[in-house]
Amino acid sequence: MQTIDTYDFRGKKAIVRVDFNVPLNEKFEITDDTRIRAAVPTLKKVLSGGGSLIIMSHLGRPKGVTEKYSLKHILGRVSELLGVPVQFADDCMKADAQASALKPGEVLVLENLRFYAEEEGKPRGLADDASEDVKKAAKAEIKEKQKEFVKKLASYADCYINDAFGTAHRAHASTALIASYFPNDKMFGYVMEGEIKAIEKVLGNPVKPVTAIIGGAKVSSKITIIEKLFDVCDNMIIGGGMVFTFMKAKGGKTGSSICEDDQLQLAADTLRKAEEKGVKIYLSEGVVAADKFDNNANVKVCSAMNIPDGWMGMDADDETLKVWEKVLHESKTVLWNGPVGVFEMPAFAKGTLRIAEILAEITAKGAFTLVGGGDSVAAVTQMGFADKVSYVSTGGGAMLEALEGKELPGIKAIRE
Repeated sequence: MQTIDTYDFRGKKAIVRVDFNVPLNEKFEITDDTRIRAAVPTLKKVLSGGGSLIIMSHLGRPKGVTEKYSLKHILGRVSELLGVPVQFADDCMKADAQASALKPGEVLVLENLRFYAEEEGKPRGLADDASEDVKKAAKAEIKEKQKEFVKKLASYADCYINDAFGTAHRAHASTALIASYFPNDKMFGYVMEGEIKAIEKVLGNPVKPVTAIIGGAKVSSKITIIEKLFDVCDNMIIGGGMVFTFMKAKGGKTGSSICEDDQLQLAADTLRKAEEKGVKIYLSEGVVAADKFDNNANVKVCSAMNIPDGWMGMDADDETLKVWEKVLHESKTVLWNGPVGVFEMPAFAKGTLRIAEILAEITAKGAFTLVGGGDSVAAVTQMGFADKVSYVSTGGGAMLEALEGKELPGIKAIRE
């Protein structure tokens, strides 16, 4: 398999799938350019190696050509970060002449791939009451069109680089299907390489002891990850809203706390499986409870097993954090997925902040710390600790599916 560090880009046109799905305000100004900056090392590697760039991405979830989701809005920032002028193809299917004319060191950005339904390979505009035969015919038609869509994109370049880990779990035209046109000239970009290595450090052959911190609201959304991690973990800290389902499953009183009553048996079974596999589970011993879901609510500390009626758990208490801190300081590999409290409210952000601080402390002492999943990534970034842990995943859904042990189409397509 080719790698970006060994490939000879001299005189080659590289088509690179990036994740430039960045947030824009009402003036079409970028409010967070993290994803663009993340791709810059890969893009500069091609240019410095004597190649030219054809950059492709999606933006938002358009159902056709939409001004709001045009990639023309980000051209200035891309040009600024790369330090070179950037050309723009306002239709990703009509860029033949521009791509052909590219000289080494030049950059062309294609318009939003999702302006075409062929990118995702799903039919659009079907009536809700359409018959199964109509739906089947529409799916067959879009799949045929998708083949031509992929062929056209591939025709622009000599090699393919996938650097969009955030979409690696989608078998879309630009993230997986196009790779088949470059059997000997396809590779991962640096973002993809970093994400894959970080996941393998946790799931592959991690340095023991391994601790996973699993937070968030629902057990049902994390159960597959939890059970997969039982195969590699020595300890698992469970916090956030999901902890109350476990507490209730153990016979506790959870007051008005979020709780999935239909998942109580699942929670009980999960605790049993952990014991069978020798994984030590740490739940919140005590919680900071509030009398309403409000930053200015009345609060009190109480046992997580005995929350009064009308009160809800909002954060882990100090005693719980001390227990968790000891476990984490004894760990060599740590995965954090999901906040352990309602961190969006300052009054209940202490637990999540303390976790971020502890991870920074143990990272400085040599532990490998991986933060993955939207809310925990947001928390560690907002709290200023993103550069103090070993790796912060940009993947979101892709990271979650990888942690579940699923083979991601975008990764499989390069490795085949």
